[in-house]
Amino acid sequence: RRTGEALGKCRSRGVNLREDDPRLVVVVGAGGAGKTTLAAALGLASAAAGRDTLVITFDPSLRLKDTLGVGDAARDTEVLVPGADLGASAGTLAASLLDARGTFDRLVARYAPDATARDRILRNRFYRDLAGGLAGILEYMAVERLFEIAQSGRYQRIVLDTPPTRQALDFLEAPRRIVAFLDSGALKLGLKPWFDERGKFRPPGVRGLLGRPMEAVLDEVVGIDFLRELSEFFQAFGPLYSGFHERATEVETLLQAKETLFLLVSGPGAERVPDALFFARKLEETGHRLGPLIVNRVHPEFAAPRASTQGAEAEGRNLMAWLGERDRAGLEHLRSLVPASRGVVALPLWAKEPTDLRALARLGADLAAELAAVPSS
Repeated sequence: RRTGEALGKCRSRGVNLREDDPRLVVVVGAGGAGKTTLAAALGLASAAAGRDTLVITFDPSLRLKDTLGVGDAARDTEVLVPGADLGASAGTLAASLLDARGTFDRLVARYAPDATARDRILRNRFYRDLAGGLAGILEYMAVERLFEIAQSGRYQRIVLDTPPTRQALDFLEAPRRIVAFLDSGALKLGLKPWFDERGKFRPPGVRGLLGRPMEAVLDEVVGIDFLRELSEFFQAFGPLYSGFHERATEVETLLQAKETLFLLVSGPGAERVPDALFFARKLEETGHRLGPLIVNRVHPEFAAPRASTQGAEAEGRNLMAWLGERDRAGLEHLRSLVPASRGVVALPLWAKEPTDLRALARLGADLAAELAAVPSS
C-alpha cells in the first residue's frame, strides 16, 4: 500500500515516440526481463517514427552488439545499424557500446591543462591498472559518455540499455558519489604534498627527524614506493577535479530532467513484483521521471488438457496452463499495487525470441502502440 501511494504521487501518461519528448529513454529492471531486446526494439520504433535515434548500452555483457548486428565496431563510437531500412520518412538508427577506459582517456585529454599533464596521468601505473575496472568507474564513465552524446545534439532521441537492477542503481547514484568524493576530506588529504620533488617522504606538518619513524612504519606496512605512486596519482589528477565535479552535477541534472524517461521492465509472475516496486520507488524517491511499468514475456492463458489427453502432451498443456495462470495472477497483483495513473503495459511472450531486425521492428511497433495507449492523467 505504501509503495502504491508513493508511485501515485508522480502520474504517468502515454508515451508517443513521434513526439520530441522523451529525448532520453533509460530502460531499467532486473536481469532476465528482456531489457536489451526491448531497448533495441524501442530504438527501431523511434527511428521508424522519424527520430534520429541512438541505442547505447553499458551492460558488461554487451548483448546489444549481437541484437542489432553491429559487432565490436560500435565500442565507444556510434555505428549505423546495418539493414535498418525503415522507410523514406524514418530517422537514422545507430548503436554504441560503452568502453569505460576509452571514455576515461578522453576525459583526461579534455580536462588536462596541457599535454604534459595529460601524458603524466595516462602513464601513471594506477591509472593504467584501475581506469577500466575500479569500483564505480564503469557507472561513472557510463553517465559521462551519456552526457557527452546528449550534449552533442547529434540524435533526437537516445535509448539507454542498462545492466540489472543493482548496477543500474549504482549508475543513478554515480554522479552524487563522485561529487561526494571530490568534496571529501579524503581527497584533500590525498592532494597534500606527501613527497618532495626528489621523491622523498615529507609528511605535511612534520619536519626533520620526526618523519623518519613514520616513513619506516609506512614502508613496512604498505610500502613507501606504493604510497609514492598513489600520491603521484592524486597529484596528477589535481587539475581535473573541478571539471569532473561540474560534469557530475550536470549529468545528475540530465537524469532528472523532464525530457528523460525511465522505463522499468519486469518479468511476469508474482515473485517479480517486489523487485519491480522496489526499483520504481527508488526512481521516484530520487526525483527521476518514471513511465509506465512494462511486464515482458507474459504467457498466454491456456486451457487445461482434456481428460482424454495423456503423456507428454498432457504434461505440456498442464505446464502452459500453470504458467498462464501464474502470469495472469502476477499481473493482477502488480496492477492492484500500482495506481491506474501510473500505467502497466503487458507484452506477450513470443513463440520465438525476436533476434533479427524485422522481428525487433514488429516488437517495437507493438511496444510503441501499448505505450501510446496508456491514458494521460
